[in-house]
Amino acid sequence: MAKSSSLNIRVVEGRALPAKDVSGSSDPYCIVKVDDEVVARTATVWRSLSPFWGEEYTVHLPLDFHHLAFYVLDQDTVGHDDVIGKISLSKEAIAADPRGIDSWINLSRVDPDAEVQGEICLAVRLLRDARGRCLHCHVLKARDLAPRDISGTSDPFARVFWGSQSLETSTIKKTRFPHWDEVLELRETPGPPSPLRVELWDWDMVGKNDFLGMVEFPPKVLQQNPPNGWFRLLPFPRAEEDSGGNLGALRLKVRLIEDRVLPSKCYQPLMELLMESVLRPPEEDDASPLAVLELTSGDCRQDLATKLVKLFLGQGLAGPFLDYLTRREVARTTDPNTLFRSNSLASKSMEQFMKLVGMPYLHEVLKPVVNRVFEEKKYMELDPCKMDLGRTRRISFKGTPSEEHVREASLGLLTGYLGPIVDAIVGSVGRCPPAMRLAFKQLRRRVEERFPQAEHKDVKYLAVSGFLFLRFFAPAVLTPKLFDLRDQHADPQTSRSLLLLAKALQSIGNLGQQLGQGKELWMAPLHPFLLQSISRVRDFLDQLVDVNGEEEAGGPARALVPSSVTVREGYLLKRKEEPASLATRFAFKKRYFWLSGETLSYSKSPEWQMGSSIPVSHIRAVERVDEGAFQLPHVMQVVTQDDAGTLHTTYLQCKNVNELNQWLSALRKASAPNPNKLASCHPGAFRSARWTCCLQADRSAAGCSRTHFAVTLGDWSDPLDPDAETQMVYRQLLLGRDQLRIKFLEDFNMDSSPEADPGEGSGATEGACPDALARQREAAAHLLEVLADLDRAHEEFLQQEQGKVVPSPLRP
Repeated sequence: MAKSSSLNIRVVEGRALPAKDVSGSSDPYCIVKVDDEVVARTATVWRSLSPFWGEEYTVHLPLDFHHLAFYVLDQDTVGHDDVIGKISLSKEAIAADPRGIDSWINLSRVDPDAEVQGEICLAVRLLRDARGRCLHCHVLKARDLAPRDISGTSDPFARVFWGSQSLETSTIKKTRFPHWDEVLELRETPGPPSPLRVELWDWDMVGKNDFLGMVEFPPKVLQQNPPNGWFRLLPFPRAEEDSGGNLGALRLKVRLIEDRVLPSKCYQPLMELLMESVLRPPEEDDASPLAVLELTSGDCRQDLATKLVKLFLGQGLAGPFLDYLTRREVARTTDPNTLFRSNSLASKSMEQFMKLVGMPYLHEVLKPVVNRVFEEKKYMELDPCKMDLGRTRRISFKGTPSEEHVREASLGLLTGYLGPIVDAIVGSVGRCPPAMRLAFKQLRRRVEERFPQAEHKDVKYLAVSGFLFLRFFAPAVLTPKLFDLRDQHADPQTSRSLLLLAKALQSIGNLGQQLGQGKELWMAPLHPFLLQSISRVRDFLDQLVDVNGEEEAGGPARALVPSSVTVREGYLLKRKEEPASLATRFAFKKRYFWLSGETLSYSKSPEWQMGSSIPVSHIRAVERVDEGAFQLPHVMQVVTQDDAGTLHTTYLQCKNVNELNQWLSALRKASAPNPNKLASCHPGAFRSARWTCCLQADRSAAGCSRTHFAVTLGDWSDPLDPDAETQMVYRQLLLGRDQLRIKFLEDFNMDSSPEADPGEGSGATEGACPDALARQREAAAHLLEVLADLDRAHEEFLQQEQGKVVPSPLRP
């Protein structure tokens, strides 16, 4: 039975942060760590003590992660960044509420002694001889220890305590992956049984030693099941210090989603029910799984919509699925002005469908102009209340301009950006994915059938443009980072420019129906351009739905992105294979990389033909590299295996931690199906006849650190996983099971009883055709039976799993 776990994280904002700069302000940013692994870094908010980030991340994880931490730092141009404070959340605290955490949390002081990480490998034996009992503690090695020295390493030694006795191992210099292989023998002293405690310390020549972590085992564990294996290091037990809000607070939203996924055959009946339900007449269907999900999705509607779209895409039925939800939504809508305006399951499913299928199309259409806006950093403003005339003067050095001058200049800049965007959109009919065009064609037909009157002639256009412009193009322009168009959020000036462009696209998407209305009359200078664009957009929407075929193009999908399509590209620094005598910084050369599902290719520049490539099928590990390996930050390694079985390592340097995480995630997803992936690797490099991480002299020595193939960032390119998707649907259906039983089965039993009043009808039966009711009751009974079978399957697999578990040592 497979296991899956993911964290949905949103770093919303901060408040009352302390000033770290002489100006009386700070430049805060936030780092997110999972078990001491940096998974994300927010943008820096300059000169603010109440920063707003609004950044969201989904992190796929193994089930055995322990804690999540948020560090707030003040960015400094010179010297090291100042640490403001941290928030640490245990896995248990996050999982305590299924809805997750959504609150303000005070920052705490960062205590160096509490910043421990890594594991230690021990083998303990309790023996008895003529002199009494003795304890043999075999201290083998440790891994991933915290770096305590300026070099990014430590000088670790272990200290073992049992009763009143203590012994120490030797000190291993300059490593976070020490190998001791020493046996320490301690004799039992009179008195009650004592626990065994093993502490790790970093030796310092000057000053006191630095604490690295500890493990402790109670006497009962030593007696019954002596420790043997890897154990996570913990800080000294102490009460959590509350700063009382003196360091400020963060508003966080964190939700843990973890589940155990059954074998595929267990989900087959539910999968068949889901697929059959989209082929039924939806207007009369209240007992199908999809009808139940509409009522119970609630807070997790977006996640559920994503899973459902991916599930039906994998079966080649995304079109019928969207059409089913559309017909139900249209049937219960009486006012066309409210059509698809709510966040219903139909609206969310179409929105997620566009992101999953159309993201490469979106990038092709919008990325050139969005990049121009970021790079040119032009000042644009139409609202007189927000105009900064002094700023324009500082830029131009021609005296203070009038509002009219700023307005005319801004209008020229806005139309200069909007023109290419509209041109790219209306000229993109042939590049729009066929599946999207078919979905829009079905949507338009259903709306025309529901509102055929002449006064509603624009509704068929608004239904399509409402999704394509208001829920796809405009949000991508407003927040490019969330649509993977940029690696960082925009600065305040660029954000304002993007907001103006997004507002203009919204007006075009609304076909000008609200022009001249509302509070934003200052947009009036842009109206002639918008009205001219609207007629072009109408023609574009007509062409967009002019597509033949009623079925999914290409049939069932095995992946959201074809293996030949580039999923990530950009410049990286690549280390030469075997630099002979070059200094480290000269051994890395700038190359342009393309990653698809088939190859990782690179050349000197994007214009060059691809010079070299690495088959994705050869990748065996994708991991971070310690800074100390090359004295360089943000380095990763791609370990490949050739046909002869020989391992090769390619070292690549990224420009920042976010780019590093994105490349790590993309490469791990692309190589996820590969067999024979490595369980361990070296986070250092083999230089000067030894590994820089564990100091082993054998180049073929086994890796000293675990690999992290399961740790990836969730995004639109996540691979299809029908079992995990169906498992989430099953969990959601459980929330509506009682409601379904009451509505159809219990009401039916009451209606069938002799005491029932024939003049009174229940909510499920009132005004309904008896044949239709019978079919709905039969469908409800079938769905409840399928859910009960899945309940039993989960219980059986859980019992089997528990039966196979051998009692293990208590792990502190």
